[in-house]
Parts: sequence; C-alpha cells; structure tokens
Amino acid sequence: EVGYVGRDVEGMVRDLAEQAVNMVKLRYKEELKQKAETIVEDTILDLLIPPIKPSKKEKESASIGYTLNTDGMSDYELNNKTREKFREKLRNGDLEDKKVELEVTQNVSANVGVIGGPMGMDDNAMQGIQDALSGMFPKQKKKRKLPISEARKILLDEEVSKMIDMEEVKMEAIKKAENTGIIFIDEIDKIARNGNAKGSGGDVSREGVQRDLLPVVEGSAVNTKFGVVNTDHILFIAAGAFHFAKPSDLIPELQGRFPIRVELNSLTKQDFISILTIPQNSLTKQYDALYKSEGVDLIVEDSAIEAISEIATQVNAEIENSGARRLHTVMSALLNEFLFSVFSFFYV
Repeated sequence: EVGYVGRDVEGMVRDLAEQAVNMVKLRYKEELKQKAETIVEDTILDLLIPPIKPSKKEKESASIGYTLNTDGMSDYELNNKTREKFREKLRNGDLEDKKVELEVTQNVSANVGVIGGPMGMDDNAMQGIQDALSGMFPKQKKKRKLPISEARKILLDEEVSKMIDMEEVKMEAIKKAENTGIIFIDEIDKIARNGNAKGSGGDVSREGVQRDLLPVVEGSAVNTKFGVVNTDHILFIAAGAFHFAKPSDLIPELQGRFPIRVELNSLTKQDFISILTIPQNSLTKQYDALYKSEGVDLIVEDSAIEAISEIATQVNAEIENSGARRLHTVMSALLNEFLFSVFSFFYV
C-alpha cells in the first residue's frame, strides 16, 4: 500500500525496474550457461587432477620420439589421459558426492545492515545504500570442502556473473521497463474520497496519495538504483471494488489518466462451480489435503459443490459482493467445526 506504510508511490516503478533487471539477467544467464559450464568443468577437473605442463625435457623427448614414462607416455600425456577419464565421470554424474576444496568469496559486510533512514526512504533505496556499503569493504576468500554437486552451482554462478556486463543489462532492462512495462494498481478505490462522508481527515490523506500518484501516471522521471526510468510510456491499469466510493470520487486529473473504464460482472453460480473444481489448488482440494494430513478422507460431491456455490452467490447478492472470497467464508463455516473435531479426536 504505497503512500500509507512508509513507501512512496515511486516505489512501484522501482519494483518494475528491478523485475526488468532480473528478467534480462536471467535471459543472459541462460544464453551464457553452456559456455560457463565448460569453464566450470575444467575448474573442477583442476581441483581433482591439477594439470601439469610439459617440461623442456619432455618436449625435447617428444620431438625425437622418446617417452619418459614406463607406460609409454610422458607425465604430461598421462596427466591429460587421467583428466579425460575424470571428465567423463563428471559428465556421467559419478563424482557428484566427492568433496573438493574450494575458495568461496565472502563479503565481510554481509552481516552489516542499515538501520533506519530518512522519512520516505523505501526498501529499494535502503538496498542501494547496502550495496554501496558492500563495495567499500574488501572481499574475503574462505576455503571450504564441498561436494562437487554444490561446488558446481557456486562456480557456475560466479562464472556467469563474470561474463555478464551489468551495465548492458541495466540499459536493456530500463528500456524494457519504459517501453513494455505494465503496472497494476489494485484497490484504487481505497484512495477515493467517500462521497457520503465529505470533509473527514481520511479523505485528505486519500487525496494526498492520489496527488502523489498523478505525476507518476502522467509521466515523470523516477530515480532507481539501476538508473532513471521515465514513466511516459508505461501502461498503468487500476482496479477497485468501489463498494463505498465511485470512480467519480477520484480527483478529476487522475480520472483523466484512466480513460478506459471496464465494469466487471458479478460472479455467477456457474463461475463459483468452476472455481471450486478447475484450479489445481482449489479450495476443495486444499481442504481434502488438510483432512488427509490427519488420516481422514474428505469427499466433496457435485451436489455439495453446487449448494456451496448457490449459497456464495446468494450471500454476495444480499450482503456485500466479495467475489470469490465468499467461497472461503462459506467453506470455513461448513468445515472448520468438523476439522476441529478431527484434531480433537487425534490429539486430546
């Protein structure tokens, strides 16, 4: 709830920029992963079988056709052959549990937090200060013995990070945020003046949040830790229930910035039936899993689903339309007493 709990309205633009950076970085990681995996494989081989360089004597012997090893190979050739055998084992996953000693980079400021801050400073700004402080402290390396499966992940992250040009990532991410970014502002009715209760202190606060929101929606430059983001071409979509206020209760300037209005229809009985049956984690399946954890099977018949949907539709029409949330209220009233009985039977 920007504007109310210590975060200014520009925080959502900073969040958008951070999401864009994460998306671009993830794409770069996928593109560079194969190349990084080859380097990491060689690094792990170096930890298992340190490579040796051919000596001057070995080079001379090889050039005139002599070998320096009883097996018919020089030490250099034997080392290479052993490394290739281990490389094959690595690729087959035979050495995943074998431990190797690895130097892990640690930042000495990892446990140093920033406490407090100026009024209006949001989480992104605090994180920016934390990052700046992190750069001031020297990085330490600590040797740890890790299974190859864990060491590979650490090495892969480090290698990919070296390959990624963060400045290029930031530039691309800001461009994406500015030109293809979409920000959803939910529950915008909460900052509308209540038409039936003019002049209250709450209305002044709500209007203040609207006026803070207006320049961001109109188009302005917002400072983020990745650079300046212009909001001129970001698409803003707002939604609200408007039970106690109307869209016309918003300040006229803000109404003008949301020119397309769509009024959604109330959920019908058939909609509620679909909500209770189609989703992978529907309420009926959640309650079934909750009962199963106590060794009890819950069977919800089609007639029961139809009855629950009928009740939810009726209560929404008569009291307050809370949408699909009403299903949770109805099912809680219906099943919580039985659930308590099940708990009591097993634990009392």
